Amino acid sequence: MLFDFQEFVQDLKKNPEKKSVLEKYEKIVGKIDGGLKDQKWYKEYISNFETIKYDVPEEIKEDFDWDLLIQLISGSFSSEGTLDNDGEKTELIVSVQSGDQFVVKKISELWGFQVLRLFQIYTEEQINLYVLMNEDEKEKESILAQRDSKLKRWNLVLENLETENIKNKEKKDKEDKLNDLMSKL
Repeated sequence: MLFDFQEFVQDLKKNPEKKSVLEKYEKIVGKIDGGLKDQKWYKEYISNFETIKYDVPEEIKEDFDWDLLIQLISGSFSSEGTLDNDGEKTELIVSVQSGDQFVVKKISELWGFQVLRLFQIYTEEQINLYVLMNEDEKEKESILAQRDSKLKRWNLVLENLETENIKNKEKKDKEDKLNDLMSKL
């Protein structure tokens, strides 16, 4: 896998601007051991997001944990993840707003370095939120409410995709029946 959590943590520790957040995080949870899925913020929050198979770039299919990426995206406070199914494939679409600018990207169209950067951004975001949540009681309440909201929203995205899949199947079945009838004429 191209995203190595421990390597990423070591890189953050070398960065003077980011080192203090990691030091605070380690005061809260202890020394950062294990992988990303061993972290408290993953176990308490990100692990609650259901995953679904989606279209990924073929050339980097084996390079990343795609289930983890969809969990990180769906749990992020800085972006929105949606799913689109055209009847043949499911696309994971990420939307990010920065000021007046709005960027929308399909995961299937990204390069490896862009996917790696997403893992870094979302991991750092969750570490920062965990620290903030444990430093300030008002922030904790706000973050917990936002977490609940994100989880409910993601469950709606999955429900809507299921409904869309059912409609696509019914449409295809009708088309197949019509084609069968037409071929008999």
